[in-house]
Amino acid sequence: MKAIKDIYRIGYGPSSSHTIGPMRIVKLYKEVFPESEKYIVNLYGSLAFSGKGHKTDLIIKRCLGDNCKINFVKDFSGDTANKMTIEGFSLEKRFPLWHGESLGGGAIRIAEYPTDDDKEVYEENTFEKIKDHLLKHDLSLLDYIRENESDLEVYLDDVLKAMFESVKRGLNAEGIISDRLKVSRSAKKLYEEAFNKDDEDLKLIAYAYAASEENAMGEIVATAPTLGSCGIVASLMYYAHFDKKIKIAKLKEALMVGGIFGNLVKTNASIAGAIGGCQAEVGTACAMAAAMIAYLKGGTLDMIEYAAEIGIEHHLGLTCDPVFGMVIIPCIERNAMAVLRSFDAAKLSMNLLKFRKHLVTFDMVTHSMNYTGQKLSPELKETSLGGLALEFSDEED
Repeated sequence: MKAIKDIYRIGYGPSSSHTIGPMRIVKLYKEVFPESEKYIVNLYGSLAFSGKGHKTDLIIKRCLGDNCKINFVKDFSGDTANKMTIEGFSLEKRFPLWHGESLGGGAIRIAEYPTDDDKEVYEENTFEKIKDHLLKHDLSLLDYIRENESDLEVYLDDVLKAMFESVKRGLNAEGIISDRLKVSRSAKKLYEEAFNKDDEDLKLIAYAYAASEENAMGEIVATAPTLGSCGIVASLMYYAHFDKKIKIAKLKEALMVGGIFGNLVKTNASIAGAIGGCQAEVGTACAMAAAMIAYLKGGTLDMIEYAAEIGIEHHLGLTCDPVFGMVIIPCIERNAMAVLRSFDAAKLSMNLLKFRKHLVTFDMVTHSMNYTGQKLSPELKETSLGGLALEFSDEED
């Protein structure tokens, strides 16, 4: 299993699989072949179908400059994975062709070039194996994580800072997110309403909108586990620190706990909307947040696992159908709903387990999520060819 650190990446929105991933691939190509003067980039799968709305072309040109030809190869073969190729040229030379894939959450794979993303950090790759390891070696979950990633807590200072700043900016910003959709920012007004009514749930909604609206604008946010779902954990962290006065050290521990569940989904299913639908993004984020809440409330390991399981179970089958390929509708609203659901999941787990065991394990629901994602039609996996995306005119594409 890979590093939890990679579940929390800091970068430009609006989509980690469409902006951070492709950006990392083209920047690496430029570093390896610095003599290249011109580039041809071909985008396939979800990158082709929703890349315009997700600003993939803009982030690539920001990295490579104007001497870059980008082709959106909309071959609807049913393969929705975020695949791309890049080839460089100079007057004297043609440089190697790379086949890259953006795996979700900013993670990448390049067929012709190994990256740090290929490195395995954890030997255990299911929660059952992790629990067995904890029992055998008399470790807590936090001990286990620290044993494998000694530098994680220092890095999480930057992650929390990015989350806090994205919420703060979003709460103070006004204006239009999209001229095409005619959607205006709502976070500031939602927060004012929440403050006037002293409504805790509405505060959480406002915080989720704040981070998600910043993401939609292409500002710097933190994946958890993706940018499309960045508002969920950011909302929880902001609320926990600024409203509930929970200390930073405790919040970093919560991020570690939640991160292990996000990492397990990434390992055994997918966190990419192009592979598993929105259940992979918002469902995983809800599970992570639910586990964090159970931890912060002093829940047992079983309670934490059950909270995470509930968070995914009740998002199974959720489609990824962004209108016009933009991370706005229904993405932002889903972030707000999921952070509320994460509190319900934690409450349910911590009360039900007082008098009965839960039969569905986290590993089971992750397996089911993977199966469900495979069964979703390609139109419902971040291609904007189905679902809510069909309800809007597509004249400009």
